[in-house]
Amino acid sequence: MRNLPPAVADHLAARRTIMTEILIWLGGKDRTTGALEHIGLWTGVDHQQIAVDGQARTYYGAGGLIGMEPITQRAGLEVRQHRISVSPLAPEVVEALRVYDPRLAPVEIHEWHFDPDTQAPLADPIRIFKGNIIAAPITMPAEGGEATCEITVVSAAWALTRSLTLKRSHAALTARNPGDGFRRYGDISGAVDTAWGERIGKPVPVFQGVALMKGFRGLQKQDSGR
Repeated sequence: MRNLPPAVADHLAARRTIMTEILIWLGGKDRTTGALEHIGLWTGVDHQQIAVDGQARTYYGAGGLIGMEPITQRAGLEVRQHRISVSPLAPEVVEALRVYDPRLAPVEIHEWHFDPDTQAPLADPIRIFKGNIIAAPITMPAEGGEATCEITVVSAAWALTRSLTLKRSHAALTARNPGDGFRRYGDISGAVDTAWGERIGKPVPVFQGVALMKGFRGLQKQDSGR
């Protein structure tokens, strides 16, 4: 169950008219430097600076964010997938998806509740989703049609489904840390197996002394059974 601010919980418990806005906080990597940048979109009618989690963020409105599937929240580690419709004609969307690289970038979705009578916010925006972008294609239409863009996001539990890399070569270790020489002589010593792809290399042969010891124990068992 979500922990809602008291004002929002009381408003929902009274079964009054619900008035909410959706806020999307998209990440993207600079294609030159790799630095992570963010841009905000929301369903409001104008651009606005909004305080989210104690941080002032600029969210662009006026049609950049078109709509989103309903988000269902439940306990567990199930990977949830949602689609967000945005306008490919909005300059903010073009910047987020064309100028920056959105692949696997972080994304947050917040819900902002308002009093329908006074139009005043009931509380700060509430985060209802956190995850990553896995697809953001801009579909170019035929002549006379309209371009569309649908961002597909997955919940943070998706990170638990990623397997560890099986490439453990000397070059891979030194690329991470130039001083790491643990596998420098693994290809000639035979003491270290290097796995490539999804198949693990053949196991390291047992030492001859261990094999002899096992044979000796087998002879002892045969003698005791006579």
